[in-house]
Order: sequence, then structure tokens, then C-alpha cells
Amino acid sequence: MKATELIAKIEAYAPRDLAWERDPIGLQLGDPNQEIHTVMTALDVRPEVVAEAIANNVDFIFAHHPMIFRPAKNLDLSVPQNKMYADLIKHDIVVYAAHTNLDAAAGGMNDWLAEALQLTDVAPLIPNADGKTGLGRIGSLATPQTVTDYATFVRDLFNVAHVRVIANDMNRSIQRIAVLGGDGGSEYPDALAAGADAYVTADFYYHTAHDVLADDFVVIDPDHHMEAIAKDKLVELVNDWQTENNWDLDRVFASTENTDPYTYI
Repeated sequence: MKATELIAKIEAYAPRDLAWERDPIGLQLGDPNQEIHTVMTALDVRPEVVAEAIANNVDFIFAHHPMIFRPAKNLDLSVPQNKMYADLIKHDIVVYAAHTNLDAAAGGMNDWLAEALQLTDVAPLIPNADGKTGLGRIGSLATPQTVTDYATFVRDLFNVAHVRVIANDMNRSIQRIAVLGGDGGSEYPDALAAGADAYVTADFYYHTAHDVLADDFVVIDPDHHMEAIAKDKLVELVNDWQTENNWDLDRVFASTENTDPYTYI
């Protein structure tokens, strides 16, 4: 099959018009008309991920985070990022990214996070006009938990050594939970206004955290890498499309590389 067939399915599932206008989603590199046989899903496209793809004869990387946030100023191959681009071209690997469009899509990133966080009666936190898509999700736990207990669950769920918790009272009971994958600090007022007891997001800014405390709200920050949940979910999607469309892909698998840049000590 051609890469264009897979791209068409991705864009039907996570329409491009759902993306933040400055988000460089879509085809990142390669020829969309080439034949593809092996698909690897990834959170980030980093040199170690590309090396894994080459070792496994991958010809299509389906990533969540765009590979090219800032244009290259030259093609000096002594620069690791540029060498990575060259390696991808040399090995005929197509790279495609679905980022904020996948975040906002129904059945996309934030729905996967809400499910993992054991939320029910889930709805978009900041809905689009259709009421089904939009930024973040909000839902409820089956039973109330303390901030400490739920933060511990979140820590274990995303397999990180620590989570950052912003709360005046760690023993407070919480049940209505909002979530926004990635960097959602600027949207915390939306979570507060929506009636959430707590908000799960990442990359929370120090001074914004003071505002959270002044509002007597609760934020749990488990690290941006929580979005790695997408790797296996994207494999499930591509396998479903393979079955529905009788594609002849040889293999679909998730990258095993951990691209979290942080080490907790």
C-alpha cells in the first residue's frame, strides 16, 4: 500500500482543521506516494527512535509530536538533528505527525488519557462547536479520593518516579477531574470554571502554580511524557484500519525507546 492511504485514514480520524493553527502537523519528511510495509508509532522522533526504525526496516513513522518544530538553518550533518533527517531520507522512511489535531479528536489523545485516569461521563473540557471534539477532557471518578491517593495513582499509572502536586490540602477529597495532555498550564482556569476538583496536565509554570494555590485549586503534573500512552493506542488504530481495509502491511509496532528527557532523583 502507499503511504497516502494511511495518511488519509489518519486525517479522517484526526482532521487537520482541529489542530492549533501554528502546529506543524502532517507530513514531516518523505514521499507520501511510496509503498510502505512496516509502520512504527512514536511519541517523539529523536535520533534513537530513528535508529530503532532503521534497525527494524520501518518505512513509515507515525508520531504524535511533530519532528520539525523549528526549520533547519543548514544541512550540516555534524548536527545530530540534521543527521537524523539525512538518515530518514537515506532509508526512505516517511514521517507523519498528528499532534494537536489528535489531542482534540474524538477518541484521540485526551480521551485515551481520560480512560487511563479512570474517568467516566467524559466530555471535552474546552469543546468545539460540535460538542464532541476540543481541548482536554473532564469526567468523574467512580468514588472520591484524596489528593494524595489520586496523585499516587497517577504517578504509578504513568510510571514516573515523582509527580508534582499543587494543592493547599493533600487530604482534600476530589472526584471531578479534568485532564489535558502535554502543556496545559494556561488552560487551568478553564478546568476550574468547568467545576473540576483537580486538573491533570504537564509542564506547569512556577508562577502559574502560585495562582492555582490562590484559587485553592489542585493540579497534578505527571510529566509531558504521559502522552507516551499514544504509542500503543496508535498501533491499535492502524491495526483496525488494516483489518477494515484489507491492507497488506507486514508489521505495525510501537517504538520501545523512552524519549522522556527528564531523570528523577
